[in-house]
Amino acid sequence: MKINLKQIFNIVGEKKDFSYEITADEFNDIKGFSFGSDVSLSGKFYNRAGVVYLDYTAVFKLLHTCDRCLKEFSEDYDLSFDHIVVPSVSNDDNDDYLVADGESIELNEVALNDILLSLPTKVLCREDCKGLCMVCGCDLNETQCDHLN
Repeated sequence: MKINLKQIFNIVGEKKDFSYEITADEFNDIKGFSFGSDVSLSGKFYNRAGVVYLDYTAVFKLLHTCDRCLKEFSEDYDLSFDHIVVPSVSNDDNDDYLVADGESIELNEVALNDILLSLPTKVLCREDCKGLCMVCGCDLNETQCDHLN
C-alpha cells in the first residue's frame, strides 16, 4: 500500500492512522518462509516537532519446520516497529531513516523487510526439543532408542 506523506511532512502535529491486511499470497515468493495467515498491519505516521515518525505493529502466523526434529508447527507473531521517515537523504549509505521517495512510502515493502529481519534464524518447536537420533533418525521427543546409551 502506497501512502502519501506530503501533508504529514508539511504540517507539524499532523497524523495519519492506517490499518489493513497484506494477503499471505503476496509473500509466496519468499523462500524459506510460509505465511499461515494474512499480515495485519496497524499503526500511524505522525509529525512531532518537524520530524516524521512511523510506528506500527504486524500480526501474523508463520508455518515452521523445527530445525532439530523436523516437525511442522505454526507460531503467532505480534511485532512492533518504529522508524523516522525523511523526504530525502544526502548519503546513500544511511540506513538510519526510511526515505519517502516522492513524499510517499510503499508500506508493504517496509513491513516485509522489518518482518524478515526480526524473525529468528533458528526455529524450534519447543525450547527443550531433543531432535532426531543421529543413528536411526527417530524423534527423541516421542521415543527412546538404544543408540543414546
